[in-house]
Amino acid sequence: MAFVRLDTQDFVVSADSITAPAWTNNAPTLTSMYTSSVQAAGSSGNYYLNIYQTSSTDPSAEIQFNIAYGNLYGSGSLLYNAGISGLSPTRTIYGQFRNLIYGDENATFTFNGITQPDFYVITVDRARYKQSLLPGSLNIQLSGSNRPLYLTDNSLNTTVVSYLDCGRVFQIVSGSNGAAISAANSAPGAVAAGMTISGSYGLFLPDIGTIILNAAALDLSFPNGGVSLGTSKANNTTGFNPGRLYLKMASGSTLASSFTLNSQETVTSDFVFVRARNGEFNYSENPSFISGSTGTILYDAFIQNPQTYITTVGMYNDNNELLAVAKLSKPLKKDFTKEALVRVKLDF
Repeated sequence: MAFVRLDTQDFVVSADSITAPAWTNNAPTLTSMYTSSVQAAGSSGNYYLNIYQTSSTDPSAEIQFNIAYGNLYGSGSLLYNAGISGLSPTRTIYGQFRNLIYGDENATFTFNGITQPDFYVITVDRARYKQSLLPGSLNIQLSGSNRPLYLTDNSLNTTVVSYLDCGRVFQIVSGSNGAAISAANSAPGAVAAGMTISGSYGLFLPDIGTIILNAAALDLSFPNGGVSLGTSKANNTTGFNPGRLYLKMASGSTLASSFTLNSQETVTSDFVFVRARNGEFNYSENPSFISGSTGTILYDAFIQNPQTYITTVGMYNDNNELLAVAKLSKPLKKDFTKEALVRVKLDF
């Protein structure tokens, strides 16, 4: 068996970005959203909800994303222990996402420079994306008393990407397809520069599949850029806040809401260019070519004018151990008058 060593110029590395809809069955937009009545009636439903693309009792139901509410002071939910002030599920949620996003237990959430003590968090189910979410694909429509509010990330308006401990971060603004609205009330749900007096509408964190929504901005009235969400911030009281956001996202009225999102994956490929020059690989050790007992060529015509057919490319290491095999779509004829160049693609 003949071996030919590959040179460094025979290798090329390429990275391609592959995008796909995030929701079940490759649906680009989620227009129907359902919760589980069992979960909603339980204690966790007060501060955390799973959202499905169909009725949770349907065999095809799959979790699409989750909604939770976090509060720095523990407001908006019952205390774990009535004797320990401020220690509640909403405070735990705030701390969990603070550590995940900022990597600092003393950090506070800021939205376009304005610090706020509470937020809603949408976590896209891990099964809905492979590597990350695609900036510019986020479009959330929230129903309001007058007309919908359209939210997106500001990736198209960002020249220098910002990073937190969890990866890339973009501001969530009023607009569509990654671009903020530039003029007040120029379109339904428009707010000047995509911001409110309470800061941006939130943070888009594509590398961890998380969307943080600024509760203070959503609580504003429509003229001020909000949807009058009415977040409950009473101490040691069940606020049912995740349900408030869910109703704005899944309204069945004429102001029906929608949630569009794509996932993104970078696939790295190694291209290996395997060359069979005119004087190489013209003879074969196949029993139809040579005698198995004597090792002589069976047909005299093949001595000076051999013909072979390349069907497989094998790649070996220095110990002659087979590492990879590439199959050609059809046999490739080879003789002294022909040269072959086979491009092998390795994805990982």
